[in-house]
Amino acid sequence: MSERGPLDFEHESDEEREARWAKRRDPDLDQPAGSPEHPVSKVPVPRPAGASRYGWFLGVVAVLLLAYIGLNTLSNQGTSATGLTKGSVAPPFAAPLVFSSFPDDADVNVARTADQKGAGKVPACSITSPGVLNLCRLYADRPAVLIFTATRGSQCIRQLDIVQRVRARLPGVAFAAVAIRGNRGDLKRLTRNHGWSFPVAYDHDGALANLYGIAVCPQLTFIRRSGRVADTAVGLVQPAELTRRVRALGP
Repeated sequence: MSERGPLDFEHESDEEREARWAKRRDPDLDQPAGSPEHPVSKVPVPRPAGASRYGWFLGVVAVLLLAYIGLNTLSNQGTSATGLTKGSVAPPFAAPLVFSSFPDDADVNVARTADQKGAGKVPACSITSPGVLNLCRLYADRPAVLIFTATRGSQCIRQLDIVQRVRARLPGVAFAAVAIRGNRGDLKRLTRNHGWSFPVAYDHDGALANLYGIAVCPQLTFIRRSGRVADTAVGLVQPAELTRRVRALGP
């Protein structure tokens, strides 16, 4: 396992993060600087009388850090570092399946309407190709469980093996996995060797990591038939607990 962890993006620099997301942000969440909706405004703050320059500098750094955190939280509406907010609608997406004919660098479509630039030219929910995992179709007639995983890390692989065993006892629920980044060839080999028969998709640049608040591997998102998020599980979920959470989703 690399020092960056199984998902290989937890400790990327600000510059790396900005470059990676320049074309992958959801345009619905963008607000231009200076608009009334923009969460940070440039208000000059005078230095109090008697305050030391060093102490004042630290105070300014703290304020800027909090502003950055707040802005980042707002820009990931409905998400946190541990998944989506309960009751929120799971962001739609259409992701290439691991054995599809799409190229390895095919982007996941996260568009909600037509012509959303980097998010997608057509709405993700409208894509019906057999080589695509379409979230809207996944929960159209039954609850769904999304397992976000990676090609590295024993816990990630073990979680998918648990899902493979448990899903036979839960026929009324759809299961699907999405591998965040990593090597598609490795994902194909793992899928074949472990006999995973549920859909396995590939997100080559980690577009869904921000949308779904993925911080660790594995991470599971439990979605009701309505498309609303029921719960999120961070880390390995054992068979009994997985069964309990799935049955709590209802019909």
